[in-house]
Amino acid sequence: MGEIGLSDEDLVLLAELAKGVTVDRVGRRLDISGRTVRRRLRGICDRIGVATAIEAVAWAARRRLI
Repeated sequence: MGEIGLSDEDLVLLAELAKGVTVDRVGRRLDISGRTVRRRLRGICDRIGVATAIEAVAWAARRRLI
């Protein structure tokens, strides 16, 4: 998703959160720490112009990215 700056890994992260998976469990599934998940999520939110993870998931879902 070059035009919006989201990588495939970013979309996987959002998709996992959309399923209700916790941040720590997402980190384990992606083989990164929960802290890294939170940092990446903050970067995603900044790039797409939303304030929260919930808004980021909704944004991606509305655009049928996840």
